[in-house]
Amino acid sequence: MKFLILALCVVAAIADPHWTELDSTEANLIMTAWNKVKTQESDILYAIFKTYPDIQNKFPQFTGKDLDSIKGSAAFAVHATRIVSFMTQVFGLFGHDGTGPALKTLMNEMGQNHKGRGVTKAQFNEFRTAFMTYMKSHSPFGDNVQTAFNKAFDTMYYVIFENLDGHTVN
Repeated sequence: MKFLILALCVVAAIADPHWTELDSTEANLIMTAWNKVKTQESDILYAIFKTYPDIQNKFPQFTGKDLDSIKGSAAFAVHATRIVSFMTQVFGLFGHDGTGPALKTLMNEMGQNHKGRGVTKAQFNEFRTAFMTYMKSHSPFGDNVQTAFNKAFDTMYYVIFENLDGHTVN
């Protein structure tokens, strides 16, 4: 019995209260909604930039350019596809046993890369707000889907924000 209590104490000490795994039901809700929009790469990025122009200005190739004039460009399409492909990869990892380390690696890299570009927590939150607004208006979206996405973003942003503060999450 003492061993069991000791083991539970060790697990509790090393468990990360900010890292939350999504279950398969939550992951399926996310993927069902995401699959409805993931082919609308340029529209998603356009909606984010339109709502928050400060995010557009973090991309040197788009800084100071008229959003409507760049939306149809190859550079815009390529960048939008990169973002959506990354999101597809991340969302696809949720809800599967053993994918926590891969998710943490991706989020650590995201945080480190964006810290170097001067992206702020506020801008990540703006991205989240614009992204969720787009999702709500273009995919099946009820309270259960909202809850699943919130859990996913809270988990991702915990790691990203730690990196913005200079701390890698293991």
